[in-house]
Amino acid sequence: MGNSYAGQLRTTRFEEVLHNSIEAALRSNAVVPRPVFSQLYLETEQPLAHDGRTENDDEDDEVGSESNSPPIPYQMKPPPEGCCTIDGFCQAGRDLRLSSLASDPSDLPPGFMLVGVKSPSLPETLLVCAVDRRFLPDERGHNALLGFLGNCMGCGEKGFRYFTEFSNHINLKLNTQPKKQKHLKYHLYRNNQGVLVKGAPICWRGHGKRRIMFGDLGIFLESITQPPLKQSRPGRPSAKGSHANAGPPKKRHKGWSPESSANTLPETLSTLSAPLSSLQGIPLTLLSPPELSVTIPDQLLHTCRLQPVIFKGHGPLPQLTGNANEVLLSSLLQSCYLSSKTLPRVYQHYGPSPIQPLSTEMQILLTVYYLVQLGPDQVPLIEDLEQIFMRSWRESHLSEIRQYQHQQPLTPSQLPWLAQLAASSCGEGVVVLGENIGSLAQGLQQMFNRLMEGRLENTNYVVIIVTTPGQETQSCVVVTGKHQCRALAESMYSPKEGLKEINHQLATGVAQELIHYCNSQQGVFPFLHAHLCVEPSPLSSSQESAEERSLKTTHKYSVEWREVRPIQLAVARKLLSHVCAIADSSTQNLDLGSFDRVSFLILVPSSEVTFQQTVLQLWKSGVLQELGGLDQKCVSQREAERYVVKMDQSAQARIDSLIQEAQSNSYTLYILVHDHAHCDINSSSDSGLGLVDQLLNSRQVRDAPNILILHVTSFPFALQTQYTRISPYNEIHWPSAFSNDVDLYHEKTRYFGVSELLESTRSGSSLPLMRHDSSFESMASALEERFPKLHSAVIRTTVLIQHYCVALMAASGRISSSHNLHKHTSVETLEIVQSLLTASQQCPAHHGHMVLLRIPSLALAEWAHRRLSRVRRQLGLEESFEIILGNPNQALNIAPNFTEQIKTWLKIQDADWVPQTYLELEALPCILILSGAEPLGESLPRSLKYCDLRVISCSYLQRTTLEQELGLAAYLVRAESRPPHNPGPGSDLLESDAEKLSSTDNEDEDGQENGEKRCTLTPQSLSQIQIPHPQPHAPAQSRRQHSKSTSSGSLSPQGSSPHQSCSWARGVSRPPSVLLPRALYDIITASDSSGLPRCTSFLPHMSVAWASSFRPLLSKMMTCTEQSLYYRQWTVPRSYHMDSSNRTEGRSDNFHPRRLLLSGPPQVGKTGAYLHFLGILSRMLIRLMEVDIYDEEDINYSTQTEGVLYHPPNASWPNLDIMRTMPFDYTIHDPKYDDISSVYCPGSTPSFEGNPVRQEDVYLRRRTSRIKLSKYAAYNTYHHCEQCHQYLGFNPRYQMYESTLHAFTFTHLLLGEEIQLYFIIPKSKEHYFSFSQPGGQLESMRLPLTSDWSPDCIKSPIFTPTTGRHEHGLFNLYHAMDGASHLHILVVKEYEMAVYKKYWPNHIMLVLPTVFNGAGIGAAHFLIKELSYHNLKLERSRRLEGGGPTVDVWPFVILTDDSCVMWNAVDLDARNGSVEHAVSLKQILQHMEACPDLAHYGLCGIRKWSSCGLTGQGEPFSRGHLHDFLLLNVDRSQNVQYDQNRFTCHDVDFTLRLHSAGLLVCRFNSFSVMKKQIAIGGYRTFIIKTKTTDVPTSVGPSQYICAPDSKHLFLATPAQLLLEKYLQHTRQKLFPLSTKNYTHPVLSVDCYLNLGPEVTVCFVSSRPHSVNISTTGLLFSGLLLCFADSFVTPGFLKKFTFLKGATLCVISADRSSLRQTVGRLELEEEWRFRLSDEFQTANAKEDRPLFFLTGKHI
Repeated sequence: MGNSYAGQLRTTRFEEVLHNSIEAALRSNAVVPRPVFSQLYLETEQPLAHDGRTENDDEDDEVGSESNSPPIPYQMKPPPEGCCTIDGFCQAGRDLRLSSLASDPSDLPPGFMLVGVKSPSLPETLLVCAVDRRFLPDERGHNALLGFLGNCMGCGEKGFRYFTEFSNHINLKLNTQPKKQKHLKYHLYRNNQGVLVKGAPICWRGHGKRRIMFGDLGIFLESITQPPLKQSRPGRPSAKGSHANAGPPKKRHKGWSPESSANTLPETLSTLSAPLSSLQGIPLTLLSPPELSVTIPDQLLHTCRLQPVIFKGHGPLPQLTGNANEVLLSSLLQSCYLSSKTLPRVYQHYGPSPIQPLSTEMQILLTVYYLVQLGPDQVPLIEDLEQIFMRSWRESHLSEIRQYQHQQPLTPSQLPWLAQLAASSCGEGVVVLGENIGSLAQGLQQMFNRLMEGRLENTNYVVIIVTTPGQETQSCVVVTGKHQCRALAESMYSPKEGLKEINHQLATGVAQELIHYCNSQQGVFPFLHAHLCVEPSPLSSSQESAEERSLKTTHKYSVEWREVRPIQLAVARKLLSHVCAIADSSTQNLDLGSFDRVSFLILVPSSEVTFQQTVLQLWKSGVLQELGGLDQKCVSQREAERYVVKMDQSAQARIDSLIQEAQSNSYTLYILVHDHAHCDINSSSDSGLGLVDQLLNSRQVRDAPNILILHVTSFPFALQTQYTRISPYNEIHWPSAFSNDVDLYHEKTRYFGVSELLESTRSGSSLPLMRHDSSFESMASALEERFPKLHSAVIRTTVLIQHYCVALMAASGRISSSHNLHKHTSVETLEIVQSLLTASQQCPAHHGHMVLLRIPSLALAEWAHRRLSRVRRQLGLEESFEIILGNPNQALNIAPNFTEQIKTWLKIQDADWVPQTYLELEALPCILILSGAEPLGESLPRSLKYCDLRVISCSYLQRTTLEQELGLAAYLVRAESRPPHNPGPGSDLLESDAEKLSSTDNEDEDGQENGEKRCTLTPQSLSQIQIPHPQPHAPAQSRRQHSKSTSSGSLSPQGSSPHQSCSWARGVSRPPSVLLPRALYDIITASDSSGLPRCTSFLPHMSVAWASSFRPLLSKMMTCTEQSLYYRQWTVPRSYHMDSSNRTEGRSDNFHPRRLLLSGPPQVGKTGAYLHFLGILSRMLIRLMEVDIYDEEDINYSTQTEGVLYHPPNASWPNLDIMRTMPFDYTIHDPKYDDISSVYCPGSTPSFEGNPVRQEDVYLRRRTSRIKLSKYAAYNTYHHCEQCHQYLGFNPRYQMYESTLHAFTFTHLLLGEEIQLYFIIPKSKEHYFSFSQPGGQLESMRLPLTSDWSPDCIKSPIFTPTTGRHEHGLFNLYHAMDGASHLHILVVKEYEMAVYKKYWPNHIMLVLPTVFNGAGIGAAHFLIKELSYHNLKLERSRRLEGGGPTVDVWPFVILTDDSCVMWNAVDLDARNGSVEHAVSLKQILQHMEACPDLAHYGLCGIRKWSSCGLTGQGEPFSRGHLHDFLLLNVDRSQNVQYDQNRFTCHDVDFTLRLHSAGLLVCRFNSFSVMKKQIAIGGYRTFIIKTKTTDVPTSVGPSQYICAPDSKHLFLATPAQLLLEKYLQHTRQKLFPLSTKNYTHPVLSVDCYLNLGPEVTVCFVSSRPHSVNISTTGLLFSGLLLCFADSFVTPGFLKKFTFLKGATLCVISADRSSLRQTVGRLELEEEWRFRLSDEFQTANAKEDRPLFFLTGKHI
């Protein structure tokens, strides 16, 4: 068999064993040969001797250099004057160090690669340069041309032809002769992060000198297989052209231009990750020496009727001379070989020994094996070969590592014989030329000779192998099969180039010969007119008038708003949750709280039908009405067109307008919906294409904080690459509606898509819905061989249309039966045409089916339309069915008679109505010829019965392309019906609810009852709302009311009587049948090793490439999310992909923060889902802009309060003299206090029936109103608009969270000790304080002077006590203050300091002492007031030291609740009386601070808002209780303190004591404050729990107290709170005479305590000169003494008279003081006490319980 093989045979039956093993492997299903070859040898060829030297990266010997002489001293040429001489920089001064250029993009000319240069002066770093790869050795140290060609990566200077010159330029500063072998050390490559790193050492030595480690080889191969930064589009090249100057000249040849050579080099790298089976052709390849050329024979194409395809394999191809146009070259196989040698890093250090990639010999042998097992009509797929390489490597090497045994490698001398032996099993299908072949040129010449002699007539592949001893193995593969050559040649076209070639062939008349040949073979068209039958066809009766047809059936037309399907609602909510997740993240990329409305723009592909169906869907969905607050009648379809944009050149102006609108409307959230996002993903730099990239990825859109992009697609794979702009967390995948046949969403429909089509091919019980046409395929193949120059699309379209024409003749009955027409068409085509013609004939209403012909070429589609129309006209079938040309660039056009037919069916009265979408062609018998390179989202009606895809291209085998075409047949069937792929022969799947679905979201209906149907064309009604017939003057309501959309029903048969004669009604629930080309059918129905359809393992999209051949297959168990992560890891965008530049934009994460991706199967309802999402997003924003405001009318007002007005209604400020004469209103009017004791006031008789007992949590259920936030609202931490950034701490002058902690100590007599507080002061707020020195001791808080005034400043410091509301407290007063400068201090407890500081880093914090951690609101107000007064004295002292006035310091502070959200003012100038409107807090405070004589008031405030307005007499100012928002004069009120122990009613207690001290209290009734309902935190949320457990337990009020020294369950609750709660809930037991007895109140001295709503309390002060009510003649029912001080004396108490049996309650801090108080006040004289009447709160001793004593009046 030729060359002898090395090694000794293990057995004499070697040939038999080897042959049997190969034959068994060929017959098996596996595609990877078992490693049997190495087991058949005892020993193999010994490798070349190794010199045993240790590898050293810095080794300086120069083996292989041009001279072996010892190094001689070298003097560098002095640099030019003024040049840079710094190490690591070039002479132009640009940095060359790897550490500096690692992240910079590198633009390499073709054929160049990055190399690391070792500099003697910089031993720790590498310099980066670009070197022509031809002057570098390969991985084995061979094939490096002499000389040098390099470029500087610093300054960009090119064309250094001498390494000496180049070393001077990059400042190497050498002492020896510069040689590239010595200083070009390492390959450089970019890792997964895009960073340039050091790779494998450059192997300047051959096998005999220095071996390279396989790990380094893997790095090297990975470095050269990185996708280039710039790739050319795949085109159709040829081997034409002169190659005389293709290679570089010999060294020191100065006449050669490197540019000329670079332009002729192949784009080898651009084909490393080529599309599946598509070949990147190259004009020529790396060439052998000129003397090794091959002459292409003349008339090769004419003689052999094929155009051979030469795959470059290993080694350079010879030059091809002669008629090079008739040969195609491809480097795709070579790219596969290189890629398979690049092992992933995960494998490089696996196991105990280095892992070796597949050898060249094994690659060639596996290639032969793969070609052998291909069928005669199969086309080789590089994807399959890559998987074979990967599995072979895994099986051989990984198993070898696990077993710790080394299998002998395949040697070059064994390869030819083994390859021939493998090829012998398939006869002549694969020919191996390996014997006596000395070079590839010789093998190619021999192949051409055989081809011209006809000896390769039955051969599909010729494998040429060259194994010359002492040289590397070379190979190439020549495809000589006619079918394979055609398929590979056409795959070299890009889709657009393929369409151009088809147009060219049609325009030049090349296809006319084919048409004439077909006509002559069939012989029927010349006699078409002559042989028409005289008798009329039965179909001619269909030419009756539309009016007559309408009389044969009844019609009902109803339109209704329809709810979205449950699964669409779920998807819409998922979209909303993802948007909220973006807003809730800490990145602050989306501030939902700052938007008050939603606007949107839907971008659709450049298809008029898709545009119109989206407009219709939007118009009927109700979204425009919901977003605009308009009525349905106010929104016309023309207005809906403003929100939908076709992505053509007119889209630029619309996008620019939206950007400008977004910039001027910062409070509007704009949603850009990119529907069918897979259609245009080209880069904007790609020949003027890439409109989506130009518009959506522009900086204006990307940086706009109020623009959110939503990509919607059925095929998201091209958007899921390593460079994607969409975060995996922002992907929303359509959920599965069924799980184990369980309807998860209670859907009434079941989706029927690609997987169900595949399933129908596996069920043998009925005809599968997806099939191929063998007769058509055989006819097309015969013509393809006869016309090799014609494009297969032209041939197949011609054959298909001829089949349809003949079938029309046969089915019409117009042609004489003497002509055997059936042999000129196929059974499938005849069935389609017969069904089309007979359906409308049998139905009384003339309903019919749609037949879809998918012809991608528009020119062929137009020709087909003309041809079919002519035949239809000649047969007289113009009224039977319509033929529609579906041109994406044109509007839908059908004949007027068919338009009238549809209008008659639907009773549309608008004279101008015409159908504009395919959905509106429901039940119209028609042939739709759909053109375009790809479907652009057009939805098809449910009457589609046949989807004829027999002429779609088989060349572009990408997953997106295939699933896009199959998606045309997607369907929804009724979930209760039988499986659609298994109907019986006469199946009546008549459930009209099963609906044909579209990407515009078609819904199910509920019109069927009991399986009875009638063929009435009507949208199904979920409600029985009948819409009147449209009127001529209202076209908006008369158009497209019947189309299927979210808001309107779709067409379906409905009725009450059986009507089995209507074929459309019977088949409306049956998915359409799909006819595919045989090649695609075989690919789609095949499964890979994981069990998935084979097409899922194809390259996902033409615009992406595989990152590595060593990748796992998709798993059958992968979810959509896992598939996304798979493509994100294993695919990279090509240079013309819009995401290819995403890595170089400097973003750290590459993800756009406001970009979402919604993916789902085709025609499943995504449009309806995202339209509903827009609606619920708008509702949510409105909800976010609204808050629940306490809306309660003031209580305890009676007619007695009406009287004369003290002030004019429009008075701006109170009059001091008038205020002094006004009576103080003791009655409490705040509705939050409707469950407390009323304060006694003479002349007032409250009603106890209106004050029910309130439970602890009833304030959560108080009456509220939903109010929209004004622009002056206060916000919580979730609001962070751009205006608030600096306010919240995003000041560029200060680092975020930069603040300091300052201690502040003062002494207070009541506490008897020093009080130490802590201020947390941000750096940006230090100017509000005075320090001993910068950064020193805090001295005081600066206060303005009374005379100071500024329009943008508030003088009063604002204190807000808060607890438990670090997230929900309304502390953002920026908008409330309208941007005015103000001092705002949060008063927090010590244990909450950290969390408040985290959420409010730019707010000043006043931290209460540790002892107050368990205290109530009284303690906070007490410390605020005392601190403010102490600070006032310090400020006066500071002013005095500075020489200023002391009494002029501003003495007011503001105490505000943390739930105050908005403020209002009463407008008295309105025509309709007083009207409240929102005002800023700044306006209110500046108005109050400007009040004359304000210093004479002790306390000022405003009323609480109520929707009822001001209750009472309308007095603009009043004296009474103040709550929630207070302006406190700390100077005048210095002697009146808040009770630091109080938890409840502390403000009532303080106001009473303040009034009794003679201080004026004023309420500004013209202002009101709105309080937001906050259910979290606050000072009212104290939980009473036991001491033994932290779990809240149910403890009754009677358990709050116990007898002293008794064994009782102690509570872990402050004693004061227990006492207050006890007194509130045990009024009837403690004060029985006081219950509902207003005329005999309980006397409370110096304090107010809540004794329950049925008890009245009379407050008196024991202080001298205090203001008290007159108690003359008043009998009290009880006496309450709480911590009675020295002002309470026996004489004071004797002024009051008590009822007999009145109750006394004395409260003290301990038992000793309790007894002292009883003795000091001589209480035993008038009161009777018992030992059992002494109690304490249920606190442990260490918790300091309170004690009280009760007694009865004698």
